[in-house]
Amino acid sequence: MMKPDFLRILLTITAALAPVLLAAAPLGQPTPVHVKPDSNAAVITVLPASSEAPAPSSESAPAGWSAVELPGPHEVYVDNKDITKSLDVKPGAAYRVRPSSDAPVLATAADGDSVEITGLRGRWTQLQLNRKVTGYAQLAGGSTPAPATPAPAAASNAPRAETPAPERSTPPPATAAPATGRPAPATRSGDGGIVALPRLFEGKFVSTRAPFRPRRPFDFAIEDSSGARIAYVDLSKLLLTDQIENYVNKTVAVYGVARPVPDSKDIVITVESLQLR
Repeated sequence: MMKPDFLRILLTITAALAPVLLAAAPLGQPTPVHVKPDSNAAVITVLPASSEAPAPSSESAPAGWSAVELPGPHEVYVDNKDITKSLDVKPGAAYRVRPSSDAPVLATAADGDSVEITGLRGRWTQLQLNRKVTGYAQLAGGSTPAPATPAPAAASNAPRAETPAPERSTPPPATAAPATGRPAPATRSGDGGIVALPRLFEGKFVSTRAPFRPRRPFDFAIEDSSGARIAYVDLSKLLLTDQIENYVNKTVAVYGVARPVPDSKDIVITVESLQLR
C-alpha cells in the first residue's frame, strides 16, 4: 500500500509538471492567444492547429486559462512622450497593440529591451519588439473544444411558405487605382470645392539638402527605383521628427494627401503616417 507521504509528494510533482505536459501537447484546432485571460480581449496571435502549444509563462492565470510565452518580434506602439532623445523607450512605458491611448497593452518596457523603430503614426511611434511576451490561451488538453454543430431540424410534412429571394443591387463600377507618384483623386464637396483624398505612396526616402545648392521647398522627398522624384514630403503633421534621419535612403510607405506645389510642376505629400518597407 502506498504511504501517505509518498502519495502527497507524487501529487505535488504531478501538479507542477501539468502545465509543461499540457504545453507540449499538439493543438486540436486554431487557438487564439489574448493579451488578457478574457475571450473578449485583443488577440495577439492565433496558434495553428496541430502545432505545439508555446512554453508556459511564470505568470498566473485563472481557471480555464493558460499563461504562455510568445517569442518576438512583435509590432507595438509607444506614445512619443515615452521616447527619449536618444530614441530609447523609457522603462515602464506601455507597449500597445495599436496607436491609440485606449488600445490594449501587450507588455511594459524594461531596461535592455531590444526594439527597432519601424514607423511613425502622428503622436505614436511604431516599434518592433524583440523579446518574449506573455499571452493567455484556453488550452484544455492541448486544444480549445470545437463549438458544437447544431443538429439539422427534423423534416416536417407541413408545407412551407416560400421566401422571396432578396433583390440584388447592382455594384458600382470598379475604379482603377491611380498610379504611384501622381496626385490623389479629388472629389467635390457639397459647396463645390475640391477635396483631396489621402492615399498610399511608396518609394525611397531621401534628403533634398545638399551643400552649395539652393534649398528645396521641402527638406525630404521620395523617389522611384530610377532615382526620379515622386514627390516632396511635408512632415509637419508628424510630431516626432527627430527620428526622421532613420528613414533616409530607405524604402518607405507614406500615407497622406498629395497636392501640387504652387508655381511649379512638383507635388508635395502632407504625411499622416510613415513606415519602413
